[in-house]
Amino acid sequence: MHAMYARTRRWWTGLRAAAADDRGMTTAEYAMGTLAACALAVVLYRIVTSQAVKSMLQSVLERALHAPF
Repeated sequence: MHAMYARTRRWWTGLRAAAADDRGMTTAEYAMGTLAACALAVVLYRIVTSQAVKSMLQSVLERALHAPF
């Protein structure tokens, strides 16, 4: 039983050491997430400011404002 405990402890210690050796990984993930968010924001901005979407929103608002109560 003691040998199994020692083997499990060595395995767990090795696993923790391997997991701790990802220097810079968090920074890279944040950079990629920020880049993806900015790209999505640009795409959405281009879509919302397009003439087709502007006219569609304007017609929806005009119909809503002139709707009978």
